[in-house]
Amino acid sequence: MPGSHGSLTKAGKVKQQTPRIERSGVNSHKKKPPRIRFRELYKTRFLDEKFGGQQDSLGAKRSRFKR
Repeated sequence: MPGSHGSLTKAGKVKQQTPRIERSGVNSHKKKPPRIRFRELYKTRFLDEKFGGQQDSLGAKRSRFKR
């Protein structure tokens, strides 16, 4: 196969033409990497012994009786 697929002068043409859209709503802040997110979850659930859900949920009621 001689040559390349498409010329290098056209590389990145479409990406440069698309308009940049600002983040809004749910996606307004970047997510933390999973390693950091899971470390924070571990700290709140096991080290601080706090339940992450709503106060009246079944999981929260069960976690109160484990102590």
